[in-house]
Amino acid sequence: MHYEINSNYLALKDYLDDCIINFDSKGEPFGNQKRNSLKLFSTDNLVLNFKSFKVPNIFNQIAYKFLRKSKAQRSFEYAIKLKELGIDTPEPIAFYELKTLLLFKKSYYISQQLDCDLTYRELINDFNYPDYDNILRSFTRFTFDLHEKGIEFLDHSPGNTLIKKVGDEYKFYLVDLNRMKFGQMNFETRMKNFARLSKYKQMVEIMSDEYAKCYNRSYDEVFSLMWQSTEEFRTKHLRKQRIKKRLKFWKKV
Repeated sequence: MHYEINSNYLALKDYLDDCIINFDSKGEPFGNQKRNSLKLFSTDNLVLNFKSFKVPNIFNQIAYKFLRKSKAQRSFEYAIKLKELGIDTPEPIAFYELKTLLLFKKSYYISQQLDCDLTYRELINDFNYPDYDNILRSFTRFTFDLHEKGIEFLDHSPGNTLIKKVGDEYKFYLVDLNRMKFGQMNFETRMKNFARLSKYKQMVEIMSDEYAKCYNRSYDEVFSLMWQSTEEFRTKHLRKQRIKKRLKFWKKV
């Protein structure tokens, strides 16, 4: 078992070890369990979020063993880097990896549980959400800040930004951190980073308007490329969904 614990939480080591060893029998299931398993554990007035990544396929078991950092390690390291850059994310606690001599098996990313008021997804599902326009524009400014700091969040999608209201302001916290790039971003890359966020034209119009103000570009220029990127992503996504349905059909047959 390989692990790394945030230096501020080394006193929790024995507790974290126990949670990992008894993960299947302890803890409270939390959130969507489709792809990975999420559980909450409580200790010392802390609620900890354990994300257990599923065992990868045999090729990735070899790759993660010898060639690449695991999703858990990347999540932990990226969370620390985000905080250093002034971007909010739930407090990183530790990551654990379970390996055999030749293969990589399980990995876990542990962070402090954050109780949020909403996620970006609520803005897609409810156009009458209170203070809607202000939240969406604040989110756009937050994304602009990511881009200015050279952070390309590759999983910038509706469920991966938690939103918390603090007074009259909104704070945004990134989650699901294992896919990121760091470096200067050109205009096209910035606009493509919005592609997965919404299929609704009125939302893209608002985000384009706010981003244009931040980036000192014309609204038409920003909207044109942001909407083009959105449509291209939707086309690819729908094509993949059709292929998956066909494959499922033939498997049943």
